[in-house]
Amino acid sequence: MKVRKILKTVLPLLLVALLFLVCAFYPVRREEETARRVVRVWNVDTFEGGTGSRTAFLKSVARRAEAKSGGVYYPVLSLTAEGAKQAFSEGDQPDILSFGTGLSEFAERSLPLPYSFRGGELGGKTLAYPWCAGGYYLFSLTDDFGAAGKTAISCGGKNLPQVAASLGGISGEELPSLTAYTAFLQGSYRYLLGTQRDICRFRARGVAVYSKRLSAFSDLYQYISVLSAEKREDCFAFLAELLSDETQRKVGELGMFSLQESPASSTSGAFLSDKGAASLLGAARDGKNLEKFLKSI
Repeated sequence: MKVRKILKTVLPLLLVALLFLVCAFYPVRREEETARRVVRVWNVDTFEGGTGSRTAFLKSVARRAEAKSGGVYYPVLSLTAEGAKQAFSEGDQPDILSFGTGLSEFAERSLPLPYSFRGGELGGKTLAYPWCAGGYYLFSLTDDFGAAGKTAISCGGKNLPQVAASLGGISGEELPSLTAYTAFLQGSYRYLLGTQRDICRFRARGVAVYSKRLSAFSDLYQYISVLSAEKREDCFAFLAELLSDETQRKVGELGMFSLQESPASSTSGAFLSDKGAASLLGAARDGKNLEKFLKSI
């Protein structure tokens, strides 16, 4: 009886205390949730990388940027080029876009950046800037690059190795990336025109090859653009972390290069349209008028 009497006395007091705590802290929680800013990052790969995931790399950058931001959350989403274009056509867009050459649809929404790179320029303003890069190479199993023999041109993704071949005075047979790599190792071709992806493949397999860098052209750049004027400051904070010396030293973990490590004389431009890519490919195959489609770096 005494226990029941005590419960009848204490329970209402506990309920009142609980209600007080909820009322006291709920506005604070709501205020904290409202104060937390979200900056959406999309990553679109349009060419083969080296090793590892560019999306995962960006997520690690996002965590470091968040730790320094005081309340900004940078969710990173991986999309295909087709998926990104479809979402954009339906009115959806990220605040920050990481992408390979192409996606011309996003150019009109991209904001000027405080950096300079000819490949990312439109209308005299840099709208996209590379945060990692690849490169084209001519591979051989011997050190005699002057010997006669067939060349396999590795084609993977939406990049244009045919341009690198044409500018390098190299003719060959266009094959899917993995097919070209395998056929080269099997001796069906004396040379392989490939990319940094093949370097990673050779290393993983323990195969020793000779290589020559083809530096006349590269479209193997992973660009970064900002599309949100409202969140400009938070977007630029992410870019600052991504382009910092500390982060750029880690790009090698992807089997890729920083911009300083990837010199090339020309590129096709970050926002190359499908029509422009088709024209450039035709010029490369014909070996004529290539220069009018390229941007000097």
